[in-house]
Amino acid sequence: MSKTSPNTLQYRLDGPEDGPVLILGPSLGTTWHMWDRQVPELSRRWRILRYDLPGHGGAPAHPASSVSDLADRLIATLDQLGIDQFGYAGCAIGGAVGADLALRHPHRVVSLALVSSSPRFGTADAWRQRGVVIRTNGLDPIARTAPERWFTSAFATAQPAIVEWSVQMVRTTDPGCYIAACEALAAFDIRSQLGHIGVPTLVLVGADDQVTPPADARVLVAGIPDARLALVPGTSHLTPVEQPAAVTDLLVRHFASSGQSAHTTGMTAITAAAPKPVLAPAPPPPTAPVAPIAEIAPAGQPAQVPAEQPDSRARGMKIRREVLGDAHVDAAESEADEFSSDFHDFVTRYAWGEVWTRPALDRHARSVVALTALTAGGHLDELAQHTRAALRNGLTPAEIKEVLLQTAVYCGAPAAGAAFAVAQRVVQEETRPEA
Repeated sequence: MSKTSPNTLQYRLDGPEDGPVLILGPSLGTTWHMWDRQVPELSRRWRILRYDLPGHGGAPAHPASSVSDLADRLIATLDQLGIDQFGYAGCAIGGAVGADLALRHPHRVVSLALVSSSPRFGTADAWRQRGVVIRTNGLDPIARTAPERWFTSAFATAQPAIVEWSVQMVRTTDPGCYIAACEALAAFDIRSQLGHIGVPTLVLVGADDQVTPPADARVLVAGIPDARLALVPGTSHLTPVEQPAAVTDLLVRHFASSGQSAHTTGMTAITAAAPKPVLAPAPPPPTAPVAPIAEIAPAGQPAQVPAEQPDSRARGMKIRREVLGDAHVDAAESEADEFSSDFHDFVTRYAWGEVWTRPALDRHARSVVALTALTAGGHLDELAQHTRAALRNGLTPAEIKEVLLQTAVYCGAPAAGAAFAVAQRVVQEETRPEA
């Protein structure tokens, strides 16, 4: 196990020291052990580097603010080790890191595998909501529901020890680092950049994955010029754990054929014109379920990506969505007509694009000010919106309570009492643990 600084990642190396490097990136809430079943076969020809996310698996709790921040820490780790070029396979947020590396460091990534990944992971609201739940209830509700997100019900029933292992991985993660990773995934969106990924890419997904469903995988394949899809039947989100033999076989074939082999020197891309191989993996170890047949299919049509907006309105819309949530903003925008559209534009540009982006106050402090002002003015509808925003901006229910108590002293008990009723309802709704 490596020693780390705030700018590097905890890692482990396996396999021949002179072999080509293959990096395996973990999913949120897991450790490098999620790849244990792949390492014996992969390390026969590759030098395997696995890493832990900050605060996962006993790694130092230095939260990363974005996917690019995680990628930068991995590059710093590789620079310390003298590793220049490498192949990369990552699951979920680990896949996001790999895509970021391929976009910003294309000369270093030889070949890429995106496992249970997406160009945009669900909605920003959902990730920020998860952060609110964790701040209030800790990681236990997330840990208890992890098996439902990660595995099919058949696997969970047949493998109770693995299910318990997965729950404990999440429970032992640092909450602050988990919340930071949620924020990183909320902000991650590379749909408009997929065409710039220029390395041979395998997109691998479980057919029953509800977290990053096959539709997300097809967007990746449609957008990345040299990408192929591998769909693993009867498998959910944590595919390398649920179907280790199938995933191992797919990775071996992909990286061996795209230049990441100790026995090849050039890069031979898998083109769309190549035959569709049906990969029949070797029999798995006795404790693993039978591995399915996984078919690699050609790319589809490119996805349409919305054009970006300019200047202060773009900044304002971004901050407005991050603070108030997509659902609220979409509803407000849908109600705008010719009479009110100029006002909506004014609020987006000035309040959100100019004031909320000023550096002297962070979002936490701005939420405190907003709650106080809205209580004093009796604007209870907007108070509900900004109570949700305050939770997203990192205020705890206890801090919101203190803000409202403070307003009772200076704005009057009736105003604070009405605010307490609104805030209590919102806090109960927003901090309810995930089902």
